[in-house]
Amino acid sequence: MVDEENTTMNVDLLVAEDTYLTSGVHIGTQQKSADMKDFIYKVRQDGLYVLDVKKTDERIRAAASFLARYDPRRVLVVSARQYGQKPAREFSKAIGAPAFAGRFVPGTLTNPANPGFIEPEVLVVTDPSADKQALNEALNLGIPIVAMCDANNETRNVDLVIPTNNKGRRALACIYWLLSREVLVARGDLKDPADFNMEIEDFEAKLV
Repeated sequence: MVDEENTTMNVDLLVAEDTYLTSGVHIGTQQKSADMKDFIYKVRQDGLYVLDVKKTDERIRAAASFLARYDPRRVLVVSARQYGQKPAREFSKAIGAPAFAGRFVPGTLTNPANPGFIEPEVLVVTDPSADKQALNEALNLGIPIVAMCDANNETRNVDLVIPTNNKGRRALACIYWLLSREVLVARGDLKDPADFNMEIEDFEAKLV
């Protein structure tokens, strides 16, 4: 069933529109930042802002193409959000990148004396607000930042925004699953997206 909140039936999406909608990718927050206004499809009667899944789809393609240009060992994915930690780890394993799931230790990118010190060339964050420490360190180093941004996020320090519900368990699984698949396709590791041997469920965190 197609949700009337988002109708992109004539657009060739990476997955069926229903996959985005049933995963709740389009469900935003009740607050909207000025930065995210171009990614908002509508506001519901209950005050929730609805994200445009067509633009989400476009940005996943762009992010995959961008990330595929880097040595995966120099791509760092971080997620402080509990429901983002498993998807981030699965994404990192799928593309061969390091992950920092959980509390980000200050100095990880900037202090060589830090036991977990790492020098990535690009940073992927699950939420610019929750992952603020990592984002700020990347900013200090001039590292490009790809971020999953909800309706209420500020994006002025983000180089490539992927508009999505970045708090929902299923939504984060869907986005990281798709991003994994599309990076592998863009790198040439997969000739056909259908060859990707993982499902959204494989990326989904357990309920807590």
